[in-house]
Amino acid sequence: MRVVFGLVLVAGLALAGFAVYMAQNYIGAYENALQQERSKAAEVVPMQEIYVTTRAIEFGEDITSDDVALMPWPQQALPETFFDAENPIYVEGQATRVALRQIEKHEALMSVKVSEPGGTAGLTSQLERGQRAFAIKVDVASGVSGFLRPGDRVDVYWTGRMNFADADTPTGDVTRLIDTGVKLIAIDQTSQTESSSATIARTVTVSASPQQVAALAQAQSTGRLSLSLMARDDDTVADVIEVDQRSLLGIEARERVEAPSRPEICTIRTRKGGELTEIPIPCTN
Repeated sequence: MRVVFGLVLVAGLALAGFAVYMAQNYIGAYENALQQERSKAAEVVPMQEIYVTTRAIEFGEDITSDDVALMPWPQQALPETFFDAENPIYVEGQATRVALRQIEKHEALMSVKVSEPGGTAGLTSQLERGQRAFAIKVDVASGVSGFLRPGDRVDVYWTGRMNFADADTPTGDVTRLIDTGVKLIAIDQTSQTESSSATIARTVTVSASPQQVAALAQAQSTGRLSLSLMARDDDTVADVIEVDQRSLLGIEARERVEAPSRPEICTIRTRKGGELTEIPIPCTN
């Protein structure tokens, strides 16, 4: 009986060892195949390590070394601007950068999303060299029903009354395109672009040159400004546009017809008794 039990135990151990051996071979083969597939994928899709966020970062937050990490990114899908080992986003001893908009976790960091070292998240970080910020009053109609967002571009129309002494200049209410492709950098008191709901703003802030600012200020003080939203990829340049009441209604201005001048007649009046007589004579200057 003991001999039979010993034989059964030996056979069970042998089968168990064989099963472990087969499992190890299977797992080893699977890992080798997986490694080969990963190597093939790496060869097919070239990768490059760039800095991405390790957590969600809110607008205005400082970006520290703990908030970023190098991760592989397909070279064909690299953003236009990015940070990598050669161009790090954070350098030891350097002032931190600030998020200019909300950044999600594992999102690639781009220069348009972060400030310069030591920068702020205010409007000054969004102004290009030579540009100024200028506020325009709007309402639900002139502000495109609240669908304007920071980063959009708009055409600016002026509507006012023209009162000139020149007879050749049209008078009355006139609407004229005074600027095109003006960039919005803030709506009311916010410069964030992530909002998806329509907001009825009271003011919009635009980025403009000093000459444009002067023109917009003059137009705003003498009439009413209206904004027209442009498509994001629209690169057309609008022509000079001016509409008055006559052109709107299709009324053509009447030409003045001058009456023909009558020839000048010179006479001499003589009186004989109660009779008055006029005698024509040549006119002299």
